[in-house]
Amino acid sequence: MWGLLLALAALAPSVGLGLGAPSASVLGLTPGSTPAPRSSPAQPPGKTNATSEQQIRIRVIKKKKVIVKKRKKLIRPSPPVTAKPMVTTSPTGSPNLPEKQEPGCPPLGLESLRVSDSQFEASSSQSFGLGPHRGRLNIQSGLEDGDLYDGAWCAEQQDTEPWFQVDARNPIRFSGIVTQGRNSVWRYDWVTSYKVQFSNDSRTWWTSRNHSSGMDAVFPANSDPETPVLNLLPEPQVARFIRLLPQTWFQEGAPCLRAEILACPVSDPNDLPPEAHSLGSSDPLDFRHHNYKAMRKLMKEVNEQCPNITRIYSIGKSYQGLKLYVMEMSDQPGEHELGEPEVRYVAGMHGNEALGRELLLLLMQFLCHEFLRGNPRVTRLLTEMRIHLLPSMNPDGYETTYRRGSELVGWAEGRWNHQGIDLNHNFADLNTPLWDAEDDGLVPHVFPNHHVPLPTYYTLPNATVAPETRAVIEWMKRIPFVLSANLHGGELVVSYPFDMTRTPWAARELTPTPDDAVFRWLSTVYAGTNRVMQDTDRRPCHSQDFSLHGNIINGADWHTVPGSMNDFSYLHTNCFEVTVELSCDKFPHENELPQEWENNKDALLTYLEQVRMGIAGVVRDKDTQLGIADAVIAVEGINHDVTTAWGGDYWRLLTPGDYMVTASAEGYHSVTRTCRVTFEEGPVPCNFMLTKTPKQRLRELLAAGVKVPPDLRRRLERLRGQK
Repeated sequence: MWGLLLALAALAPSVGLGLGAPSASVLGLTPGSTPAPRSSPAQPPGKTNATSEQQIRIRVIKKKKVIVKKRKKLIRPSPPVTAKPMVTTSPTGSPNLPEKQEPGCPPLGLESLRVSDSQFEASSSQSFGLGPHRGRLNIQSGLEDGDLYDGAWCAEQQDTEPWFQVDARNPIRFSGIVTQGRNSVWRYDWVTSYKVQFSNDSRTWWTSRNHSSGMDAVFPANSDPETPVLNLLPEPQVARFIRLLPQTWFQEGAPCLRAEILACPVSDPNDLPPEAHSLGSSDPLDFRHHNYKAMRKLMKEVNEQCPNITRIYSIGKSYQGLKLYVMEMSDQPGEHELGEPEVRYVAGMHGNEALGRELLLLLMQFLCHEFLRGNPRVTRLLTEMRIHLLPSMNPDGYETTYRRGSELVGWAEGRWNHQGIDLNHNFADLNTPLWDAEDDGLVPHVFPNHHVPLPTYYTLPNATVAPETRAVIEWMKRIPFVLSANLHGGELVVSYPFDMTRTPWAARELTPTPDDAVFRWLSTVYAGTNRVMQDTDRRPCHSQDFSLHGNIINGADWHTVPGSMNDFSYLHTNCFEVTVELSCDKFPHENELPQEWENNKDALLTYLEQVRMGIAGVVRDKDTQLGIADAVIAVEGINHDVTTAWGGDYWRLLTPGDYMVTASAEGYHSVTRTCRVTFEEGPVPCNFMLTKTPKQRLRELLAAGVKVPPDLRRRLERLRGQK
């Protein structure tokens, strides 16, 4: 009997006894659940595919306890892979945050769409919407299962040997795999273990093997649908094709996965070196991800390099005490110049959407370098406007994301601030009181159509308002911003206000502002100068093809967002703000940052230049020639006004056309004039001189203790007599 057992042990690698299969704990199964076998998804609980072949083979021998004991003594099962899942769980069941992962090779580009749909293949698919082209890390499904945009690749239930394949198109050094389960509101499907094969011609394949046992490596995969799990190969493999072969999956589910492949380029003796194939930028900038400490250091370096055009200031602190730093860039930093508009970019509202943060850090470096070089476009930007760059509105969330690393953070972790608040839903809802007043016929004579006051509940000490939100609101009040963009990630589209649907509880509904033409223009400018958005061959990121509508959308017509920063900026201040979704990948790998910079560089500059669109001027007191603060600028036919800054200067974004514009202020006679906006680069000057009303003159005289002149006294007496 000993001889028979030794013979079986020796034959195990060649006949596939599966003696090195991982245990349920190694596979990451949730408590009380087991994976279903490949050949029989309906296998009873308690039996796993990883051990079914082993049990069948043992039944050839007479089942005696002594045999089983001796077999266990002779062959000790061990985990099949040297690489452990990078996501672990503490004894209490909560996830442990590892330090920032550095898996070595960068991603091949499944998530970022650098890998095209034609490079995927699979043994089978349940439907087109669950085809191999949907097997991209972090891809999101639509609200309904069974459409063209489901959230994973899923093999057919009857497929006994499923596989998912990617063609790199050239030989490449594969080093690891990151996997997730299926993104779905209604289904629970994920792979719990898989093997990996490689090929150069898609016909002859070899399998990744363990160093210790020489057996096929079985990699532990996922224990839930969303948490990314990284497995590094025992030994990197140079090949053109890579194939994942699910071995086990969640009970009652199907073999479904989303993946990213980690791979490094290799030299081709008949071609250029691998560096020549890399996507990049010629700008000498710091292309890497910066945590809070590195971000502060970089901003300081830019300030030291360009001290005459930069100023760093903080607008407040996060919940955990990290400062919200802003880089101001202008030829006169630190002061508002009369007639010079204020513009801003805000990034990192969602901490896991890291691309916007890095683009603003790159933008401040670029503006500094190009100003020193005498670039006329940059010089004009910095002399004609005051630019404010807030790269990280949610630094607490970003620090969590940064520790995970670009491929392992998943879709949502780090999105919220440390209190669990989504900052883009945390601004005051000013839409509802405005629309209620409009329905009652109170706008604009009783209730204002601009600078809508904060609701009382929002100002209470116990109101659920994040410190980051309060800091940004106070920042908006201090500086007369005219134009802004809020940089996000996870899609490729520019959305514009309103973000909240007018019909209560409607999930989506076209809800334009009175300035819809301006917002559509601003959105089109960014989308039309963004390289990726203009790529007609690109595929949709997730479940909507925004290219059909020029890569812009009304925010409420996409999905309703009560309390958004865009709506708040429009209704509480003079600022016109849009949201730019920069990339399908919320947290691109560092090697993709140069290309992302090139994709967005011209769009970032061109969007800032749109602050010159429309009219601008100063409203002055005719007698004193001093500017009048808080004067109201109303445009006939547009039910949304703006106000002047403390020096009397204003900016009103308008598309080309003829407008009747009225300037009014308390204690002054209103003045109306025609202002023509042309297609020429503006803004068009449209100044106003206002004359005080007699009542205002009298108030000022009485307040100053001056005796009333005789002629004015006689006029007042005649008026009293008429009454």
